[in-house]
Amino acid sequence: MAQIRPFAALRYDVPDLAAVVAPPYDVISAGQRAELGARSPYNVVHLTLPDSEEQAARDLAAWRESGVLVEDERPSYWWLSQEYVGPDSVERRREGFVAALHVEPYDTRVVLPHERTHAGPKEGRLRLLRATRTHLEPIFLLWDGSIAIDGLGEPELRVDESGVTSRLWRLAAEFGAALTDELKDAQLLIADGHHRYETALAFHEEDGTDASAWLMVVIVPTDQEGLTIFPTHRIVQSVGGVSGTPIDRPDDALPGLVLYRRGQYELIDGDGLDSQVVDRLAPQGVTYTPSVSEAVAAVDRGEAEAAFLLRPTRIDDVWEIARRGNVMPEKSTFFYPKLTSGLLLFPL
Repeated sequence: MAQIRPFAALRYDVPDLAAVVAPPYDVISAGQRAELGARSPYNVVHLTLPDSEEQAARDLAAWRESGVLVEDERPSYWWLSQEYVGPDSVERRREGFVAALHVEPYDTRVVLPHERTHAGPKEGRLRLLRATRTHLEPIFLLWDGSIAIDGLGEPELRVDESGVTSRLWRLAAEFGAALTDELKDAQLLIADGHHRYETALAFHEEDGTDASAWLMVVIVPTDQEGLTIFPTHRIVQSVGGVSGTPIDRPDDALPGLVLYRRGQYELIDGDGLDSQVVDRLAPQGVTYTPSVSEAVAAVDRGEAEAAFLLRPTRIDDVWEIARRGNVMPEKSTFFYPKLTSGLLLFPL
């Protein structure tokens, strides 16, 4: 059973919310980190990507003491709306609710992963969680269900970040009982935040308190047109002896897995999802981009030998793999947009 409850959020009380929010920590480059940090000494990036975990804890305590961050007096659920233009230039809106979720080991089959994780990022996130005892960013979960909220009125929070307009409404108390009943038999799929979810599990195992058994999540019902998955393409330094069938330059709807090198496009055969086929081919020196033009340009500039251009993974395929207890290669899915960090924090 998925156990959820409302939580007392820690929120910014500043004149310009846009100055203190940021993208999630794992998509921020060194240059972007510097730019975000320069926006405001209180930008959330100083907590999510700090100079040290100890400094993050000191900053968090100081910001609470000075009133930059204020904790809500009562626990609440929240409704989140994100309006965005996707990489395909289509305007969409994605919605979901924000709650505290009781952490569950994967073997209970309540929360399902779908991608592999690596030890390094989890070690860093665990040190940060130990130091701050605060969930600084939410986990993005999918729920194979449907829910609609009407008559919300004016949002309590609104901010634009990286081309995404996020709005938050505090939900009425009666919503919680209905939501709890809806989710009692639900499975939840991690869309984004595998490393942070596994960090929360590890932290609760060592901390052992009831407080550490909860983390902040955004649960997005899948029954909405605004939920989209885009591909993440692979820029590679070496493809070994891989070869395919030459094709003309493809349009936006790729005919299959495509390899680009030396100004030529090749169609690559293989069983499974595109990310799985590439993973079995074991290219060397892989970096990632959501942009086809960026991947092709990197090859044309001589920065890489080749680029694998992937089709988007279907949501149904992600669910099927996760429910079988399997996981996909990293960066198999790109749920766009990312969740904006800094809207709500969850102190333990």
